[in-house]
Amino acid sequence: MLGLVHVYTGNGKGKTTSALGLALRASGHEMRTLFVQFLKGRESGEVKALKGNKFIDIETFGTGEFFTESKRDLFLEYCRKGLERVRNGMRSGRYHIIVLDEVNVAMHLGLIEEKEILSLMETSRELGVELILTGRNAPKSVIERADLVTEMVEVKHPYNSGVKARMGIEW
Repeated sequence: MLGLVHVYTGNGKGKTTSALGLALRASGHEMRTLFVQFLKGRESGEVKALKGNKFIDIETFGTGEFFTESKRDLFLEYCRKGLERVRNGMRSGRYHIIVLDEVNVAMHLGLIEEKEILSLMETSRELGVELILTGRNAPKSVIERADLVTEMVEVKHPYNSGVKARMGIEW
């Protein structure tokens, strides 16, 4: 495997969904994916649905709450644990693909340093592990070094008309 780096970013919907679709497609070819979710914590539809898929390991590192400065230390700890899981997964030889879901947001909030992700990008190439980075606000340095970048653009969203996030659709 080449070990290319994908970035799914932008303010539009579909970044996590795209990464999930890639993992699902790969599982159809018996390729293993480690799907690490940063800043999330509540059991979403994707976590429930993937429990039975023997080719996708999904793990969540978050509180289930939105980030607040008053809980920065707790979020930093979750992000540290998530990165450690990614590093271990990358070196395990078990996975073809590793997804860092919402990692761009974690970098934007200062919970993960860009240099750590840039290092992971180089390691993934060396080891031949495909790396997928999702989330809004991908740093310019990450975009420049990625092999594939897709920007999701919001044209219209029902949230702006007062429709709250819906189970099974947004989570």
